[in-house]
Amino acid sequence: MSERSSNSVAQSSLLRISLWRRFTDCFATSVAALTVVLVLLPLGAIFAYLVYRGIGSINWAFLTQTPKPVGEAGGGMANAIGGSVLILGIASLLGVPFGIGAGIYLAEYGRNRFGDIIRFTSDVLNGVPSIVIGIVAYSVVVLRQKHFSAVAGGFALAIMMVPTITRTTEEMLLLVPQSIREAAYGLGVPRWRTTLSITLRTATSGVITGVMLAFARVAGETAPLLFTAFGNQYWNLNVNQSTAALPLQIFTYAISPFDEWHRQAWAGALVLIVLIVGAVAAVRIAVRRGALAGANN
Repeated sequence: MSERSSNSVAQSSLLRISLWRRFTDCFATSVAALTVVLVLLPLGAIFAYLVYRGIGSINWAFLTQTPKPVGEAGGGMANAIGGSVLILGIASLLGVPFGIGAGIYLAEYGRNRFGDIIRFTSDVLNGVPSIVIGIVAYSVVVLRQKHFSAVAGGFALAIMMVPTITRTTEEMLLLVPQSIREAAYGLGVPRWRTTLSITLRTATSGVITGVMLAFARVAGETAPLLFTAFGNQYWNLNVNQSTAALPLQIFTYAISPFDEWHRQAWAGALVLIVLIVGAVAAVRIAVRRGALAGANN
């Protein structure tokens, strides 16, 4: 009788433990799912509101025409869309090579005082307000050129991109197992070639993610462009002249007293978000397909 009783008590205890573990597992899963929803909810709400306010003003004319004079209906932001692509292209050409190069140095050769200085500088630069970077770019480029330009705007945005790319590249390279490097060294591969052909290639996906994070951050910046690109109301693809950009055009239209410009500002904000998300998604898909193709080969 006592043996049965002890077995029943043991089974009951095991059942309670099992139920408690299931409860805690379900609770933890629910909390994790809730946090994901809370993270995605603001983004979804912003995008939904932009669609609600801006989709009605997006048409072929908006995407292909330049702004109309005040009082005339219609027109678009084609010059601003083209200007944004131009300025972001310049920023990427200037910032991406420097950022990746600095990240490679920190990960592979930067275990010294100079590397610590670069890390500290990158962290500080990452927190500098964008308007301060705009003033610096104005002093360094605009005052020397004696005019606003797309080059000055790209230079300002490149400064903002470099620290993010640098730190992300370093972190991704440090995640590559040391055994991969040692295997290459054992085969007689020089260190520089191991870094460029093996280590960097292994971390390509993470490095590209860092580049796209930096790109997404600067794509919507307005303050640096107020001091550098300045904006205009016409088509211009000359990198040495003032150039329109979507953030500038949105800012100008949003603070204007005209309802038509307000509607176009909402449409421009929606186009800007779609362009950023589309660019990031396209690069991620291309990187993933390239990785799969490399694995299959």
